[in-house]
Amino acid sequence: MEQALHAQGNQQTTIEPRMHLVPEKDYPGHFNVLRGYIRPLGLAGVKVVGDFYRNYEIGLPSELAVLNLFNPKNGSPIAIIDASDITDMRTGAITALGAKHLARKDSKVLGHIGARGTSYWNVRLLDSIYHFDEIRVHSRRPESRNAFAAKLEKDLGKKITVTDDWESCVRSADIVVEASRLEKPEPMLKTEWIKRAPALFLTAP
Repeated sequence: MEQALHAQGNQQTTIEPRMHLVPEKDYPGHFNVLRGYIRPLGLAGVKVVGDFYRNYEIGLPSELAVLNLFNPKNGSPIAIIDASDITDMRTGAITALGAKHLARKDSKVLGHIGARGTSYWNVRLLDSIYHFDEIRVHSRRPESRNAFAAKLEKDLGKKITVTDDWESCVRSADIVVEASRLEKPEPMLKTEWIKRAPALFLTAP
């Protein structure tokens, strides 16, 4: 991801604006269509990501994706990839890279809102950089946040604190990540809860 961002900064990429496809007004979600070309990789790609926030009701992740890769010189297909996990990892990598360059090097407390697939990689990759003393997590549904914490505890080998509300999750944390899934826009976070500079607040991409 760092190499791809360097290429973008050096104007070695073509990234088209994201497009949306909404199948039906009554369906709780939409598709994102992302298109890009990275010259150093010699690849062009189109990724379609379904973003359906109520998929937990039918036992599916909220985000499912397919990536199509092409030869940019002649248009020939190179690969069709199940990109659901790649999407989660990419998002986590961007979150971690943002913190790597912007947060205090001695940050030891992480407050993370949200428990979808991308959230796991947000926390895992941030912890690989900062080795937090305390990780707090919260999401709207208790079963979601409890399962999220249990997976992190198993994989990171450290205690994860599950909070019942946004305030106790983010107050005085060194790094705050907001990756919630709200059915409609509503104010959930108060700036007074955020630790005074030089804390870092990130909204996961």
